[in-house]
Amino acid sequence: MPVKKKKKIARTIPEGNAYIQATYNNTIITLTDLSGNTLAWSSAGKLGFKGPKKSTPFVASLVVKDVIEKVKDFGFKKVNVFVRGIGGGRESAVRSLYSNGLDLISIKDVTPIPHGGVRLAGERRV
Repeated sequence: MPVKKKKKIARTIPEGNAYIQATYNNTIITLTDLSGNTLAWSSAGKLGFKGPKKSTPFVASLVVKDVIEKVKDFGFKKVNVFVRGIGGGRESAVRSLYSNGLDLISIKDVTPIPHGGVRLAGERRV
């Protein structure tokens, strides 16, 4: 008796979130649906780049191209963009999201900023 294969249901997700983490060492991009479930992710290291090349603007655009290729089947059209970090690929990743055919609903900077700082050391006793 042959085994029946389960039909794969094609999900269509027209809108979602794009998280760009641009550090000094790497650029990581994650695409999720609106409830936060990851659809696809990619990074400069995953594409095979090593060392200081990973945080360049050119490589960030290649990472965006790679991650959009993965979600092409979902019918992804609109994204809210959340940018974290101060790396070199930060600006070009946002630009290449737009140039690769996605409509940007909003762009928000969620880089953590310290407030208050660490506790000061005690006064020196001699």
